[in-house]
Amino acid sequence: MIPNSPLSVIIPTLNAAQTLSACLASLLPGAALIREIIIVDGGSTDATTSLTANARLIQTPPSRGAQLAAGAGAASGDFLLLLHADTRLSPDWPQAAATAMQAPDYAHYFRFRLDSPAPQARILEALVALRCRLFRLPYGDQALLISRALLGAIGGIPDIPIMEDVALARRLRRHLRPLPATATTSAARYHRDGFLRRPLRNVFCLGLYFLRVPPARIKSIYG
Repeated sequence: MIPNSPLSVIIPTLNAAQTLSACLASLLPGAALIREIIIVDGGSTDATTSLTANARLIQTPPSRGAQLAAGAGAASGDFLLLLHADTRLSPDWPQAAATAMQAPDYAHYFRFRLDSPAPQARILEALVALRCRLFRLPYGDQALLISRALLGAIGGIPDIPIMEDVALARRLRRHLRPLPATATTSAARYHRDGFLRRPLRNVFCLGLYFLRVPPARIKSIYG
């Protein structure tokens, strides 16, 4: 990490020991861009917090929106990379990010990929690409690169336990652009819950959010 570099990476965690090391390793190609890595832990009971030796650790109550907001508030970089702990960035991400940072009036999201060889994973990836193209609605597992100035201009990160990524995307709308790099996310929940059932639950939760059901209630349904 380099003090004068422009980028602060913010990773919210909660019992992420199985995936955090790979997530952090994927950042190494962009070391020259990274000023700091901030891990905001929501009370992990596994080994998550022991894997943060090269990062700044903040501890908060478990709420992804609040965790991200705490990380953004503590960050010193001009740009923020919001990254989930079960997501790995492709090796070409630094070049894509450096180019994106030349357009600070836009927020940039990565292409979505699942770390599964299942054919259903490829179908889901195509559907996510279609959702982003038609509705400008990337989710948090696609990561988000945003300037501190733009984040402040849209009111910051919503302090809600779930759907903070949807709320951010809706605030950003005209300011969203795709990056020519990939965020590969763990497919564990899809293998556990099913490649049909899990996306249907996600869509159901999204519908509840648009119907203004309280996010805390949605979280209990999301699982």
